[in-house]
Amino acid sequence: LTIGYFNNLYPSIKKLNITIPKKSSQLNKLKIVLASDIHLGTTIQKQKVIKLVKLINNEKPDIVLFAGDILDEDPQYVIRTNLGNPLKQLSSKYGIYAITGNHEYIGGVNNSANYIKSLGINLLRDSITLIDNNFYLIGREDLSANRWSKTKRKDLSGFFLEINKNLPVILMDHQPFNLRQASEYPIDLQVSGHTHHGQLFPFNFITKAIYEKSYGYLKINNTNFFVSSGYGLWGPPIRTINRPEIVVINLNFQ
Repeated sequence: LTIGYFNNLYPSIKKLNITIPKKSSQLNKLKIVLASDIHLGTTIQKQKVIKLVKLINNEKPDIVLFAGDILDEDPQYVIRTNLGNPLKQLSSKYGIYAITGNHEYIGGVNNSANYIKSLGINLLRDSITLIDNNFYLIGREDLSANRWSKTKRKDLSGFFLEINKNLPVILMDHQPFNLRQASEYPIDLQVSGHTHHGQLFPFNFITKAIYEKSYGYLKINNTNFFVSSGYGLWGPPIRTINRPEIVVINLNFQ
């Protein structure tokens, strides 16, 4: 437990190189910095948020992606202390984008969403955006929407009725379920979080049993997947399985 406590204090930088078809995009490469599961709340101190911003900005990303659970349950503490304020200092060529996670729903998704947007973060809620006329970014509403809201999240097929299939597609989906189903669509890269890869031994064996991929890289058909173990915590400030991480994905177009 002592080692796990200190593990949590020292984030790592995971680097990944992925090549996808260029199609009609004019880009040759794209540098993505991914962070998931920050869990802003009582379990994270502002200094760790400042460190996150420094780590991301040092990488000089083209785009920053937050794959859900930026907030941890009740957003009132975060709003009152403005714990997320350092995130306003993030800088990237194409902007900062995020999706909802299950914890945004647990704490009240509308208040959580409003606070996230107040930090200058583009929140994609079952929406799609064309970036620089070169690639699409899809942000799915978290799967919790089916349980916590009156409307279900948009079916994946609906996104592909409105896009130019000659451009690359990046998708953010917080919970890494139904990966094989996602691979049936023209998705070049999907990024997820949620699992924490168990965070504490032996829960990593449980997450491995639940998810097709509990942590790391996987390719199914023509779709590349990456599931991050996250930057923040759920529960005690201890990680015995892994360290907090940000992920640098160098996407090469050919």
